[in-house]
Amino acid sequence: MDFIDLRSDTVTHPTPEMRRAMAEAEVGDDVFGEDPTVNRLQAMAAERMGKEAGLFVASGTMGNLVAVLSHCGRGDEVILGDRAHTFLYEAGGVAALGGVHPHPVPNQTDGTLRAEDVREAIRAEDVHFPRSRLVCLENTHNRCGGVALTAGYTDDMGRLARERGLALHIDGARIFNAAAALDVPAARLVRAADSVCFCLSKALCAPVGSVLCGSQSFIAQARRIRKQAGGGMRQAGILAAAGIVALETMVDRLPEDHANARRLAQGLGQIDGIVLDAGSPFTNMVFFELAPAVKKLEARQVAERLAKQGVRVQAVGPRRFRAVLHYWVDAQSVDRSLEAFRQVLASA
Repeated sequence: MDFIDLRSDTVTHPTPEMRRAMAEAEVGDDVFGEDPTVNRLQAMAAERMGKEAGLFVASGTMGNLVAVLSHCGRGDEVILGDRAHTFLYEAGGVAALGGVHPHPVPNQTDGTLRAEDVREAIRAEDVHFPRSRLVCLENTHNRCGGVALTAGYTDDMGRLARERGLALHIDGARIFNAAAALDVPAARLVRAADSVCFCLSKALCAPVGSVLCGSQSFIAQARRIRKQAGGGMRQAGILAAAGIVALETMVDRLPEDHANARRLAQGLGQIDGIVLDAGSPFTNMVFFELAPAVKKLEARQVAERLAKQGVRVQAVGPRRFRAVLHYWVDAQSVDRSLEAFRQVLASA
């Protein structure tokens, strides 16, 4: 069966142009810094982010781990949201592998952290306390509906961090979606950050990898941490080649995914038994849930019945769903998905 896959933009697969570039990539040993394709990708990524240097890593999780361990030592503390991907979904890596203490503060519904909460979380210099070293933000914010954080908010958080002697890292897995939604360059959204990591393997369709960007000295340290984490890849240009094509061909088309997300949301909003989250979609994610009137089915059962009709969607709670739009889901696929939802919920 030819599935329409709305579970995530991580399900994207490389375009024919990416496959050709991978097959033809010039390669070398990247641990020695000799892979020309990796070097080109890193330079392109750094330029896009307005930073001095970049480092190709295997995943966004690895990028965030390397960033935190580069900014913090064992027993130091990172302040981040209680709904942050790094806190919830990265297997506790910063604590387990780096000995870094996570200090979560409440995420607001718009994905932000309140300045007063961050100020209160920053430790005084005291032998009893871990040292506060880093603030982490997420843009777009997954668990807060895919909402984009503005440049002004990030600037304010950057100033707060600097005033207190902390660094600022941005988990920018979908930073280009934020840039598309806000109609500003990605570099503007991360200007206040000391480091940023973005994914190539989500909406940009590359098969593998993320890029961590920051100053030359930061990336030098991050390269060492990447090696310690087992992320020193060799002829990685085969993978980086797809990332180059992703940056060249996928960034500017992201508004199409946002438009298809709106199309899906508008259609779902007209189906009895579905309640959309307020404001959804903000970017390429649509969050919604079953209405109270739906008694016979829960989200998992709805997802199973949709799969039988060729539509995959993620149940993220007993009655809650997330649908993510991407390159491989066009307007026609959205309409087919809506029809599948109508049929499944007609019996609920």
